[in-house]
Parts: sequence; structure tokens; C-alpha cells
Amino acid sequence: MAEAGAHLTSTAVNEQPSIFEVLAQESLMEAVRPALRHVFKVLAQSNPSCFGFLWRRFDELYMLLDVLLQNHFLSNCSASFSENFYGLKRVSDGRGLTAHLGLCRSSRLRSLLLLFLVPYLRAKLEVTLAQQREEEDFSIRLAQTRNQRFFRAAVAAYPYVSSAWQAWNFCQQLLFVFGVTRTHSPLLWLANVRLARLNTQDLREMELNISNTQKPADGRQLHVCVRFNAAVISQS
Repeated sequence: MAEAGAHLTSTAVNEQPSIFEVLAQESLMEAVRPALRHVFKVLAQSNPSCFGFLWRRFDELYMLLDVLLQNHFLSNCSASFSENFYGLKRVSDGRGLTAHLGLCRSSRLRSLLLLFLVPYLRAKLEVTLAQQREEEDFSIRLAQTRNQRFFRAAVAAYPYVSSAWQAWNFCQQLLFVFGVTRTHSPLLWLANVRLARLNTQDLREMELNISNTQKPADGRQLHVCVRFNAAVISQS
């Protein structure tokens, strides 16, 4: 347990997380969307008149929830929800602010935009291309309009674009493992931020900040991000 929490008192050299930590936080967010989609589907099937709109507008509702959640954690913990869950924070180049102060405005806006917009656009694009692919397979068109030719070209090019993105992501992770780059993801590189581990000062000041904004009766009810990471210190 001492090794698990050793990074909380280490120097800046050891603040960079391991590849296992960054991949674990990514898998957490990737699991949330399918789970929530299944819940919405069950509700829609059980009572279509009341909950059918949840299923029809799932992508938009999920995007709204994602924006609110990610904006809260970026503003208060300098990290996305999954990053903070694993005791990580985002750090702007040249800025050594503690986590409770949040990112600078430009880094926060870029991070927020990439966190919610890229998954939303990718989901909508995959649905649209899947529908177009089905139309191409089961329909006969003697003449095609410009839009139809564009979608046909997009359907044909999408596998190559997706493979190129995955290859870039893999190369970025490989360079991160060997210490060539400090970001494991192209999205972090585009946002001009990197991931670092939370330290004791971050947790102490985040806990103090939350305690000052809460009522006395709720003084012991700390934010989940603080309680989860503080438990690591006590067990270490």
C-alpha cells in the first residue's frame, strides 16, 4: 500500500502517471455510455409513451449530462470525471496550479470541447454512416445526387480514417510509455494539457475549499473526488 500512495509525496519527476492509470480512466468513461444507453433502452421498452423520447434523444441528452459533469470537474478538480476518479489532474504547460484552482480559461474550454464534442460527433457519424451503408446494400439507384455521392464516399473512407486515428492514438501511447512524449492521447495534445497525479497539497486544498463552501451540518460530507483520493493516503 505504501507503494500505491508513494506518488502523493514524490517529486515532480514522479508526478507523471503510468500507462495503466491513463488507460484505466479512459475505459471508465467508455463503459458509462453503453451502460446508460442500456438503461434508457429498458425504460423506453417498458413504457414507450413516457420514456420513448429518452431513447430517441439519447445522444443529445447524454451530451448535455456529459457537458455538465465534465465542466464541474474541470472547474473544481482540473480533471475530467474519470481522470479525477483515478487521482489524476490536467496541467497546462508552464502552469503549476493546484487542482482546486482549476485550469486556465483557454485550457478548460479546449478540454471541455474535446471531452464532449468528439464522442458526440463520432457517435452521430457512426449512426449516419451505418444507415447509409444499409441503404447502399439494399437499394438500387440508377442516378445519384451530389449528396448521395458524398455520403457514399464518406462510407468508403470512414474505415481508413478510423484506422488512421487508432494508429495515431496507439503511436502516442507507445511514445508515452517510452517517455518521448508527456501526453498519451491526441486529444490531450490538442488541448495542450498533460496528466499528472494529485498530490497531498491538491487534496488538502480541495478538501478545505469544499469545507468552506458547505454548511456546518454538511461539513463531513466531502466531494467524492476528495474522499476517494484521501482514502489512498490513509491506507498508505
